[in-house]
Amino acid sequence: MDWEWNYVVWSTIIIVPTVIIVFSKRSSCSYMLPPGPPGLPIFGNMFDLGTLPYETIAGFKHKYGPVVWFKIGSVKTMSILSAKIAVEFFKNHDFAFAERKIIETMLVHDYNLGSLAIAPYGTYWRVLRRICTVEMFVHKRINETVHIRRKCVDDMLHWIEKEVNSMDIKGNGIEVTRFVFLSTFNMLGNLMLSRDLVHPGSKKASEFFNAMMRIMEWSGNPNISDIFPSLRRFDLQGLKKKMHREMGKALEIASTYVKERMKEREDGGEKKKDFLDVLLEFEGSGKDEPAKLSEHQINIFILSVKKYFTLVLIASLVALEAKNAIFWDV
Repeated sequence: MDWEWNYVVWSTIIIVPTVIIVFSKRSSCSYMLPPGPPGLPIFGNMFDLGTLPYETIAGFKHKYGPVVWFKIGSVKTMSILSAKIAVEFFKNHDFAFAERKIIETMLVHDYNLGSLAIAPYGTYWRVLRRICTVEMFVHKRINETVHIRRKCVDDMLHWIEKEVNSMDIKGNGIEVTRFVFLSTFNMLGNLMLSRDLVHPGSKKASEFFNAMMRIMEWSGNPNISDIFPSLRRFDLQGLKKKMHREMGKALEIASTYVKERMKEREDGGEKKKDFLDVLLEFEGSGKDEPAKLSEHQINIFILSVKKYFTLVLIASLVALEAKNAIFWDV
């Protein structure tokens, strides 16, 4: 019996202080956090958000205030529900909140390090932003691309006409949004690489387009690894594996475009002064900036810009179709 009492006494001596320390830390941490709804162990507030999570989260403001703290799975989340508070956060605490949440599928091939949208805040990100601001988003550069936009629109009309003529049964519809999307994809290709990226006669262009579409599909799929980071190593849905494959294809094809341009420049060919030439000619200031952009960095930068604009286009087309489906009757 003595050994049993000793076991109980020593267990009590060890366990009770440990429990007190753990709960005191948890209470002190929660005291410093914004208010929010209590969640379930492991799952957090996943089941509280419902089918319209943005409406549910917006409703938290009435109960918990303009800054709400909750958990989605094991991911801690803070939601700012007031314009005034948002200004305070991003004006006075911009460095603390400059980083972006990186989903698991965006880590393949170091895409997260070279993408303008999700690259870590710092010198390199500022370099990417400056290049886009000075060389792509300025009024002068947009005016210089009038002939490119006209060409892409003419190609789109030609595709539609060809589609109509090839239809066996009259009275069916032509989905104009698909042709708008393809022509815009080509427009970005001409602005950045001085070439069409989608054409019925080009196998490589079609492969590049399909790979980009699958990249956007896999990156948009909900991933359990993003909700429970401890499961990342298992890749239960196989999304990271699929993204690694498609991103590899897209980078390989983009690399051929870059290599072709580099060879043309070495052979004394005419400089096209498009976005790719700007990236190839970049020279850093010599401080924290890179002296030159590597081929891999250029490839990722090209993909990230195209992905960003394509996502914007898809969102616009989806909103337009939701309002009024666009078809031409033939």
